[in-house]
Amino acid sequence: MEFGIFDALRIAGALGFFIYGMKVMSEGIQNVAGDKMRNILAAMTTNRLMGVFTGVIITALVQSSSATTVMVVSFVNAGLLNLGQSIGVIMGANIGTTITSWLITLLGLGKFNVSAFALPIIAIGFPMMFSKNVKRKHWAEVIIGFAILFMGLSELKSAMPDLKSNPSVLSFVQDLTEMGYLGIPITVLIGALLTIIVQSSSAAMAITLIMVNQGWIPLELACAIVVGENIGTTITANLAAMIGNVHGKRAARAHFIFNAFGACWMLLTFPYFVEMIKSIMLSNFGEWLTGNVQGNNSFNTLSLSLFHTLFNIVNVLVLISFVNVIKNIVIKMVPPKSKEDEEIHLEYLGEGIISSTQEAMGRVRGLGRTIEKMNAFIKDMLNAENRKDQDKLFDKISAYEQKTDELKAEIANYLAKISENNTFIPHSVELSKILNIIDDLEQAADSYLRIAKAVKKMHAKNIELTKSQIDDLNIMCGLIQRSLTTMNKNLSFDDFSKIKRSKATAIEDCVNELKKQLRKQNIKAIEATEYSLKSGMFFYDIIFSFELLGNHVYNVTNDLIEEEVAAIH
Repeated sequence: MEFGIFDALRIAGALGFFIYGMKVMSEGIQNVAGDKMRNILAAMTTNRLMGVFTGVIITALVQSSSATTVMVVSFVNAGLLNLGQSIGVIMGANIGTTITSWLITLLGLGKFNVSAFALPIIAIGFPMMFSKNVKRKHWAEVIIGFAILFMGLSELKSAMPDLKSNPSVLSFVQDLTEMGYLGIPITVLIGALLTIIVQSSSAAMAITLIMVNQGWIPLELACAIVVGENIGTTITANLAAMIGNVHGKRAARAHFIFNAFGACWMLLTFPYFVEMIKSIMLSNFGEWLTGNVQGNNSFNTLSLSLFHTLFNIVNVLVLISFVNVIKNIVIKMVPPKSKEDEEIHLEYLGEGIISSTQEAMGRVRGLGRTIEKMNAFIKDMLNAENRKDQDKLFDKISAYEQKTDELKAEIANYLAKISENNTFIPHSVELSKILNIIDDLEQAADSYLRIAKAVKKMHAKNIELTKSQIDDLNIMCGLIQRSLTTMNKNLSFDDFSKIKRSKATAIEDCVNELKKQLRKQNIKAIEATEYSLKSGMFFYDIIFSFELLGNHVYNVTNDLIEEEVAAIH
């Protein structure tokens, strides 16, 4: 029977089912892990080998190399990882993603077929969706997504038509096979296009494994498709990096160079590498593996998974010593547009970078760290001895304030989109609390800009603060720094119920008390002509702005300890 439109739609539907299951499962795992996964990524990249190991572990856990590489891009954007560290993690992600092909081969195409138990698995996970415990809800996402993934895989397998009944497809495959080595580069291109179209290397790998298992294509062509899929998967990270800064773009280009180089050396050694895979599969180890996979083509199916794994491991071993070379190449490929592009490490956000409210909270934490940097800039500006240094600091504060405005808008737009489109989301009250937090952080940035403008205006009018006034402002700056440190520590908690309001309240009380004290001192000093009325007015304006700033910082802690926001974790 000829392959028709209905057959194509059936395959597309099964593929959609598979991708949706993987998406739900991956997001569930990320939500269960909370910030622990991001903390691991930030901490365990002290050297190249640790970076590779981290990439393997995180990708194996979230079952998505794209999720890992996109996370890496956002971390590089934020300045939490440098370019060299990010390349190591991306190398590891390539190895970690091969775990998916083994899961598909052994659990989806093996003697023990998970799809047969998919409905009972969903029956276990479904009641957990209604639990008041949010962690349990996220586990429900993992369980249900896992079941849906293998249901989609089973449907994809059954939807794949018999090659013998489709002479046109059979003829195309035979033509590629008869071309010998010349057909391999063409097949690599097909693999890259397949991955770009389905936007998932795991889905593309699933299709390839099923085609081999069903006897559609020989092992050699399947291996060539896998090489192409390695190139196609880099598109996701490069799309995500388009809205990032120069550092994120470089990390994404490094991913492409790494995978493209792997494809080049594989094309040169392709026949020998495939023969090596066959030799391994003919050993006792291969015979043991083959006994666990059903179908007439179990040998080829397992050989393909082994090829996928060894190809990526060897590629890492070959290139791990050339991380600095790759880094220098991408720096030349993506030069900074300006000095600011190199210096400012704000966390950029977009539909391609975040996938959950958990990620949105990650960007909120980045915004909190940015506000803390602005406090250091203001203190330096107040103590600067010449106009040139003050102007540089003013420009930096102004740039940071503008970026916080942009980031606030991006987070708000993203939260609005996921509230409309995502099935597994917190209710609207929780989203409104996140909006309250970013609003307070943005207003804190506005307060810093207001202080910077006051200082600049004061100096433009040749009005100077006395040493006593500057000392008092330094004390206020120190209190605000303590408040910001407490706020960022509170933002870093996975479980917001552990936050204690008392410390933040004590610092806020100190800020308010100091403001009252300085107000009285200021009036007395003006009356005693210790400094001019204009100097006193500017001084009080700065003190008042600091107090407002402190209020916004304190409000963040208040919002965090609300039960609605705690539910996000």
